[in-house]
Amino acid sequence: MIGVYIWIPFVGTFLGAACVLFMTGELKPLVQKSLLGFASGVMVAASVWSLLIPSLELSEEMGRLSFIPAAVGFALGIAFLLILDRIIPHLHLNSDEPEGIKAHLKKTTMLVLAVTLHNIPEGMAVGVVFAGFLMGSGNITLTGALALAIGIAIQNFPEGAIISLPLRSEGTGKGKAFLYGALSGIVEPIAAIITIAAASIVIPILPYLLSFAAGAMIYVVIEELLPEASTGSHSNIATIWFSVGFLLMMILDVALG
Repeated sequence: MIGVYIWIPFVGTFLGAACVLFMTGELKPLVQKSLLGFASGVMVAASVWSLLIPSLELSEEMGRLSFIPAAVGFALGIAFLLILDRIIPHLHLNSDEPEGIKAHLKKTTMLVLAVTLHNIPEGMAVGVVFAGFLMGSGNITLTGALALAIGIAIQNFPEGAIISLPLRSEGTGKGKAFLYGALSGIVEPIAAIITIAAASIVIPILPYLLSFAAGAMIYVVIEELLPEASTGSHSNIATIWFSVGFLLMMILDVALG
């Protein structure tokens, strides 16, 4: 059953990318800002309730020093995404300036790489919590792990749409735009599977890995999603939808966890 659960986030990306098959034209800026804000809120809430709080709880026996695994893991997660951001050639939405190592890649390829970069920490987060459950960590329940997978799937839906629709507007055919958008999320179940396969190694450092995934997700939110959601007019829309996403993920985690 766990093998099925880890594919839930990918289903969100798949369905979001499928929007290109039924919609014409680009997403309106107001809609794009709403979706980016919503995705940001979900990721921040998931980082706190599903990753950082369990990390702190698993380190309680360290007493006043119980913050160390969470702090160290969080910082390493930020550093990891910073390195990937500098290495992998990619292009953000609404930008014509590629980032990462210079490479002669198509604009569509770099757009897909940008979203794929987001999805690596999300896949790791799902894998870490399910590995913790499988190895009998009392601080992580199956419903809690499932809540995280569902929450990431919800925020992956707009991400899938946000990547496939601009690809279509760049001249990519509907079929290819859908395929590229969907495949940008395939790294999530792959990262989750690798993490679960290494469960025996993962468990001793589980508090560090939980906060590592949180740090990586927060990096994505601050570096990419929120700036893209806040540019231009109507930036308050992104704030409103950030709050909606945050509240929804918080409710999911507490109610199901």
